[in-house]
Amino acid sequence: MVAVTLPDGSVRSYDGPVTGETVAADIGPGLAKAALAVRVDGVIWDLTRLIEADCDFSVVTAKDEDALELLRHDAAHVMAEAVQELFPGTQVTIGPAIENGFYYDFARAEPFTPEDFEAIEARMAEIIDRDNAFVREVWERDQAIDYFKSAGEAYKAELVTAIPEGEDVSIYRQGEWVDLCRGPHLPSTGKLPKAFKLMKLAGAYWRGDSNNEMLQRIYGTAWPDPKALKAYLAMLEEAEKRDHRRLGREMELFHFQEAAIGSVFWHDKGWVLYRVIERYMRRRLEAAGYVEVKTPQLVDRALWEMSGHWDKFRENMFVAEVDEGKAVQASESRAAEGSGARADRGNDTTHHLALKPMNCPCHVQIFNQGTKSYRNLPLRMAEFGSCHRYEPSGALHGLMRVRAFTQDDAHIFCTPDQIESETAAFIELLSAIYADFGFADFVIKYADRPEVRSGEDAVWDRAEAALRDATAAAGIEVETNPGEGAFYGPKLEFVLRDAIGRDWQCGTLQVDFVLPERLNANYVADDGAKRHPVMLHRAILGSFERFIGILIEHYAGRFPIWLAPVQVVVATITEAADEYAHQVLAALKDAGLRAETDLRNEKINYKVREHSLAKVPVILVVGAREAEDGSVAMRRLGGKAQEIVALDAAIATLTEEARVPGR
Repeated sequence: MVAVTLPDGSVRSYDGPVTGETVAADIGPGLAKAALAVRVDGVIWDLTRLIEADCDFSVVTAKDEDALELLRHDAAHVMAEAVQELFPGTQVTIGPAIENGFYYDFARAEPFTPEDFEAIEARMAEIIDRDNAFVREVWERDQAIDYFKSAGEAYKAELVTAIPEGEDVSIYRQGEWVDLCRGPHLPSTGKLPKAFKLMKLAGAYWRGDSNNEMLQRIYGTAWPDPKALKAYLAMLEEAEKRDHRRLGREMELFHFQEAAIGSVFWHDKGWVLYRVIERYMRRRLEAAGYVEVKTPQLVDRALWEMSGHWDKFRENMFVAEVDEGKAVQASESRAAEGSGARADRGNDTTHHLALKPMNCPCHVQIFNQGTKSYRNLPLRMAEFGSCHRYEPSGALHGLMRVRAFTQDDAHIFCTPDQIESETAAFIELLSAIYADFGFADFVIKYADRPEVRSGEDAVWDRAEAALRDATAAAGIEVETNPGEGAFYGPKLEFVLRDAIGRDWQCGTLQVDFVLPERLNANYVADDGAKRHPVMLHRAILGSFERFIGILIEHYAGRFPIWLAPVQVVVATITEAADEYAHQVLAALKDAGLRAETDLRNEKINYKVREHSLAKVPVILVVGAREAEDGSVAMRRLGGKAQEIVALDAAIATLTEEARVPGR
């Protein structure tokens, strides 16, 4: 007997093994028609796979999120079949579903070009029309190796060879085309919507190893229907217009160059934006009871070993070797030369120092200075900490992914009883800050223990329970993000949604019982006993660099006036208005506005167009009439009309609009 428990709790029993297809048909013909796959004890299976033991069961339809990954996986297979039909001799390697799409890596002597995409897409449509079933077969390992070798598929044969001897191999057939694959798949190629598009070409080393052959990767995107595909392509087009790297150049905010790979060269206007955000954050933190500290950039290896980062994070650290013995010897030699004496020391001593990749161990060192009482807790310690992490050059992406960055980092040292109140206070602070920056829409994800972590399971059990209880007490709804917790503990991830619907994970709150114990942080409890504090690692922006990149794209460079590096430009119509323009500029600056003049001998329409491209929020046009009247012609970014306003009234209006939120 096989008992299948449905989502409503009802049970269907069968005399023997049964397919998901049969169970779906028993539930109802409509469900059977809509079924794409099934979940067996939470795992996605093909409809035709036999269920041989009691299980929890549900049906996957096109409305389920899981269906999207299925169809993208199938799109990769259909693309690979199309490529091999069109370009005989091409070998297939690996082709997974990824976020927003899929890719497949091919081995081919001739390079593909984007001009090939149209033919491949047309052949993919033909394969869909064939409606060939995806059929799972289980082969013996040696049989699979022989098959792929005889078919000239050396890469597939190598993949099968890596499977342990005696283990069966999962093969999928779609018509005459065969591929090594674990599955699952849609019932047939005909179930794949014609809502896909091939996007780009890239190189990729076989198995990600630069010592191996370079393959050709074709990326594509696939969606449940043409409408969703069209919306995604429109979003990409809009995202390209908003690309912070292009806008950063056009607005003269920053640049990157080979002299410092992964590090930002901030220009004066970009640095103004950076400092506006920093001042705003500093004021918010001070009002919330944080103290600000500053810790060293270079820290000895010994501290990273004690914290656990040296073993787990060493490959991402920039490390320097310093021979302290030679330094001392040189100093003593110079002194000896001056006195006529001779310096003689023993063995040199080499120290390994690392540019800090995070601030937390250093903050514990400050906490450890002097005796702390439970009356000193919670202690909220903040730092705009400059950090460095090695990222492969291919992974770098403008401000979004860099090697040198500044975290809006803080650590809250507290007692276990204070976790709930501190969690609630942090989320309230974070929500207010996000709203001020124009992000009212965000979700919170709960991320539990990752594979690579520090601390015993029992400690993680305590930390995970504490964070769950804190979110429940705060009345917060969270989504689960399994296995994505931080090195020391579970965390909440705060995911913003920008103006064109993209998600950005920025803020975090992590509950850590591990690091305070590893670094021997203690406080005196109310009973006189020494106890380790709980350490809440938290960030709101994440890093200044990435958050500024997100802001640029969210606003398409058209910042609200309080954030704009240049808030007002005073542009003259004629040279006769230059003196008045200087008076207007002085009055604007006296009011605390960031303003510039444009006195060039250019037509006013040219000036207006140029400053509009630079995304200046307000242009005040002045000529002889305005100079005589003590007025300005106010033009706002994106508007075609201008308004004649008395200078005092214009300054009063702009000062109010430029007020930093919360002041």
